[in-house]
Amino acid sequence: MNQPDPTERYSREAVRRTVMDPPSLDPENRRRLKAIARSVAAQYRDDSLSPGMIAGIMRLLEFALINVVGHLLCAMQVHDPTVPHIYYVLLITGGSTVCIGALSIADGYDVACLRRPFAYLNRLVTAVAIAFAMVALAAFFLKIGAFYSRFWFGSWVLATFSALFVLRFAVSRLIMRWSRNGRIERRAVIVGGGELAEGLIRQLENSPHNDIRICGIFDDRDDHRSPPVVAGYPKLGDIDDLVEFARIAQIDMLIVTLPLTAESRVLMMLKKLWVLPVDIRLAAHSNALQFRPRSYAYLGDVPTLAIFDRPITDWSSVAKRVFDIVFSLAGLILFSPIMIATAIAIRLDSPGPVFFKQKRHGFNNEEIDVYKFRSMYTDQCDPTARNAVTKGDPRVTPIGRFIRKTSIDELPQFFNALFGSLSLVGPRPHAVTAQAHDKLYGEVVDGYFARHRVKPGVTGWAQINGWRGEIDSEEKIEKRTEFDLFYIENWSLLFDLKILLLTPFSLFNTENAY
Repeated sequence: MNQPDPTERYSREAVRRTVMDPPSLDPENRRRLKAIARSVAAQYRDDSLSPGMIAGIMRLLEFALINVVGHLLCAMQVHDPTVPHIYYVLLITGGSTVCIGALSIADGYDVACLRRPFAYLNRLVTAVAIAFAMVALAAFFLKIGAFYSRFWFGSWVLATFSALFVLRFAVSRLIMRWSRNGRIERRAVIVGGGELAEGLIRQLENSPHNDIRICGIFDDRDDHRSPPVVAGYPKLGDIDDLVEFARIAQIDMLIVTLPLTAESRVLMMLKKLWVLPVDIRLAAHSNALQFRPRSYAYLGDVPTLAIFDRPITDWSSVAKRVFDIVFSLAGLILFSPIMIATAIAIRLDSPGPVFFKQKRHGFNNEEIDVYKFRSMYTDQCDPTARNAVTKGDPRVTPIGRFIRKTSIDELPQFFNALFGSLSLVGPRPHAVTAQAHDKLYGEVVDGYFARHRVKPGVTGWAQINGWRGEIDSEEKIEKRTEFDLFYIENWSLLFDLKILLLTPFSLFNTENAY
């Protein structure tokens, strides 16, 4: 397993010396430990590649490679004027697609398979052979086999085997280099210490081809029940500290090393941790209770049980980003006359800037700047949103009243979506200090911050279901959170498109928009 070089990451001995003093008994030591945890978290790379992203890139590369090989051989070998070239184009495209599908079904894009092409050569050969056999059978049953050169088809099959192996060999060298320098990894934190955590770490270390990097251990128990150092890894804090650490270090996975019999402790921890945009796994390496093999999610050779999965990851996040860019540009072009007219009206209506900037919670609870058209008098603007706008609010300008009711004031957020701080569709971002009945939203709704497991949106599922405008009761923020969590758990591009198309119709409901 690839673990961090102490000279590049942090001094394990320095951390060990600090944590050997029980921080729970000494506030100064506890502050020092938190500072070390933040320092450790800040040192991890920002440009790491996830296994899912690498698998997606390989699919695209291999699809392109199979196509290129087929077309090159066709150009060199096929000179039959009676067969339209489009026939070969269709067969090559279809054959490439079937090959990629067969390799995916055979787990040919697992990082372990890509890292060791010789060890998994039989998987590559079998999957590609089955794919080309299916293409040949389809051509036979469709009675189109006579259109194609058999010599060309055989050459394509052999050349594809060779080209894919050469590509995979080159990629394996890259993956090994990326593994050494921390570019490819899944960052994991152990939740819970003691013998179970030590056993898990030892098994991971003895599994040479996994991509897990252990970043530290967190446990609520004191040092008498949970040692400050386990298998050479320091305990960096308790569960509350873990939430902050995971956000700074961009942790991918939490591995809970508690027995299934400790049900109440497991549930208590999960209640705190599910708000993070991470995979949560329950270690199953030492459980007497055995499940079916397909029930386990393996980290190398170590079995775990999947409790939560991070939403919208890898290529799904890429597809959503492309969706945001395309439709944000379209929205800016479509609504540019309205935006220009609004800017002029605001300047004529009252002195001050056209735009209004507000700090709001973004993805992973980070603070972002969200832009709107200014709808209030400049000297009465409320960037903190501590005092919600109410019906007939004297702080709102005449033009502001109209653009708030019609949601025209939100149009500048197309720029937020275009540049990436917002998504077009997602949970609406709330101001950092927004309150309902003198309580912060996070104090009103249990699990409120789980909304921030995905990037917030210009519009959302809650808004098109009537939950927009003023939040003057705890029920309203509870309902918004309920709809937002439903969106996160059921996300798809079609769902985003549905919400986007329904948004204009939801604007007719202006009952709570002041």
